[in-house]
Order: sequence, then C-alpha cells, then structure tokens
Amino acid sequence: MGRPPKEPLREVTAEERTALEQIARATSERADRVTRAKILLAVAEGNSFTAAAQSVGRRSNDAVAELVKRFNGEGLLALDPRHGGGPQIEYGSQETERILQEFRRKPDPEEDGTATWSLTTLQRALRKAPDGLPKVSTWTILRVLHEAGYTFQQDRTWCETGKVKRKRKEGVVEVTDPQAEQKRG
Repeated sequence: MGRPPKEPLREVTAEERTALEQIARATSERADRVTRAKILLAVAEGNSFTAAAQSVGRRSNDAVAELVKRFNGEGLLALDPRHGGGPQIEYGSQETERILQEFRRKPDPEEDGTATWSLTTLQRALRKAPDGLPKVSTWTILRVLHEAGYTFQQDRTWCETGKVKRKRKEGVVEVTDPQAEQKRG
C-alpha cells in the first residue's frame, strides 16, 4: 500500500455527485470532462489515486492528485480545461472593444494613409493611437473581427456577415440573412 495522499478528496456533496455522475455518463460531453468526472467518482468511492487513474486508462497518479486538489478548491469548475500553453491571452473585453471602436471609425486617407481598413493599416492606427494597443498583432485583430461577425471581402472591404446592401426601387436597403449565425458555424 502506498503512502496516504497529501491532500485527500474532501466530502463530495449530493449535488456534486449527481453532476459528476451525469457528466461521466454523457455521450455529448467533452471527453476530457468525462474522464475527470470518472476519476473524481473513483476517488470518492474510496479508490487510491493510482487505481482511479488506471480505471480510465491513465498512468499518472500525480495528475489525479492535482485534479483532486483543484476539485477541493474549485468544485465542479475543476472539470473544465485551463489555458493549454502558449503565450497568455493579453487582450480582454476592453481591448477587444477598443479594436472594434477603431475598426468602426472611417479611416482618414490623410492621417491613416488608406480609404479602407486592412489588417496592417488597422494595426498601424491602433499602435499609433495614444489610447491604442502598442503591441497588437494582425492575428489578434483578425480574431476579434471574426468573433464580432465581420469577414474580409474580395473588394478589400470588411462586411458584417449576413448583412448586405441591395438596390431597390425605394433606394438602398440593408438585407439581413436570418440564418447567418447558423451558416457561420
């Protein structure tokens, strides 16, 4: 028998146990969440960390110990994955809104050197602005614009996905595709 764990699993409440069992049985749930739920249920039933890891096809009881430690502190949030590596995400909602604010501004040909925004001209304007983002990348700008529902068109303009302007007898009208979100995936 191995040594006792440094931090054993705390008492699992009835609501938590029910939620863990539902997640462990779910076929439409993310596989990593299902695995973590099964591990926690095995430990809650009295299995050792090693036995719990082996019950789901894993070898590391250290990972189980880390999961138990997270569960003791965070509860069911411990099932959710964390940031998986790479550089930390630097831009939050304020920075995202700042990028969109600059994008919605009509570019001044004298000041910005363009009549329509491209990623690099938008990047240059954001880096130059006193309240701008001095290290923003074109990739970040592209990601923010796509998440906001904009796509780059062949005529070098950005358009809101699912909205187009059409000429009609009564003038130019904006037509909205009701299935735009569905089509974007």
